[in-house]
Amino acid sequence: MNLTRYAARRLAVGVLQVTGVACLVFLMVESLPGDAAVVLAGDQPDPARIAAIRAALGLDRPLAERFASWATALARGDFGASLVSGRPVAEILLDALTPTAVLAGITVLLLVPLSVVLGVAAARREGSRLDRALTTVSAALYAVPEFALAIVLVAAFGVALAWLPPTGLGGLTAAALVLPVAVLLVRPVCSTGRLVRSAMIDVLASPYVRHARRLGLNGLAHALPNALAPAAQHLARTVDWLLGGVIVVEAVFVIPGLGSTLADAIGRRDLPVLQGLALLFAVTTILVNLLADVVSFRLAPRV
Repeated sequence: MNLTRYAARRLAVGVLQVTGVACLVFLMVESLPGDAAVVLAGDQPDPARIAAIRAALGLDRPLAERFASWATALARGDFGASLVSGRPVAEILLDALTPTAVLAGITVLLLVPLSVVLGVAAARREGSRLDRALTTVSAALYAVPEFALAIVLVAAFGVALAWLPPTGLGGLTAAALVLPVAVLLVRPVCSTGRLVRSAMIDVLASPYVRHARRLGLNGLAHALPNALAPAAQHLARTVDWLLGGVIVVEAVFVIPGLGSTLADAIGRRDLPVLQGLALLFAVTTILVNLLADVVSFRLAPRV
């Protein structure tokens, strides 16, 4: 199977997955406990006011009818409007997406070269002091939860030493991004670097690499693509993890991104925003995994 056919097949599966996820997201959000109309009505809601709000928002319509309306609008790219602010959900998501995209993007851009360099360096010196040191430090840092590491870094570099801003309230400047990105980088670099190391050790010992060396060719250049194939799929899982990690980091460093928007939407029972966020996370996960499968296929084609 060539790359084009493989990519087309994976894309078709991805479309089906997105459709299924859209249905599941709507049903899961609708099943959340509580009533958005009661939340919007205030601390001492009047039954008549609650009924009026439910009618105005269409919450009194049957579930199937509301799903049909939501799916039809979604097919046109319309995510609906917030129950609380009345703003279009797409506008809310775009505003919150920028800080999250900046954090996740910088993390991924730094993650790939750091993981490859550390993994290859450890593999080429298997059993050396460098290899043992990298393995020990990676295992220790990987065991530290993101929120704990974030609090330690804020206390040390943001409060005690005052070298870096402890929060992102002053804007996402280069200095304000250092601590959040460091927290997001630590665990993925440890796990991906160890995976690259393990794969590189296996590939360097393979017959085709030994044969390339006998011919005077660069064994590392021949080994690297096959060693990176499993890392590409792991990177996709890491991006999935980043969606959750960013939420924690945004909460600790007070960054107004998707994580803060999600927390606010849950507290206010803002169903359209919740549905939009859940769908955004799900589609991102599907697309990232699809891209990782295609890259992995390109690096190490299957029969």
